[in-house]
Amino acid sequence: MKSEYIDRPAILAEVTAAFYRYEQALTGNDIEVLDELFWHDDRTVRLGAGENLYGIEAIRDYRASRPATGLERTLRNTVITTFGEDYAVCSTEFTREGSDKIGRQQQTWVKLPCGWRIVAAQVSVMS
Repeated sequence: MKSEYIDRPAILAEVTAAFYRYEQALTGNDIEVLDELFWHDDRTVRLGAGENLYGIEAIRDYRASRPATGLERTLRNTVITTFGEDYAVCSTEFTREGSDKIGRQQQTWVKLPCGWRIVAAQVSVMS
């Protein structure tokens, strides 16, 4: 891919806004926005720190049952890279107050007719 297709400013701005909208919804437990930002498809995958979720229904069930407190976190080393006009990868680390563990999150975003959506995500924690 030619370098002029990577991180086009307008596309990067769109994905960055979607990424931080997701982050705000995550820490605020806004399940409606979290659901909106995932691709509504059986092929959507979210591999979590303690769960493997295949399909939007499994992701919805997880979101509905997880605790709604202690979600605040601080992001660091966030890297958002876009390729062309409809594909992006977002990677970040996060920490939570009172914990020495470092969380890691990576998302694959695709621009669909309904807007930018997460089609695959992975979350892990390391000591």
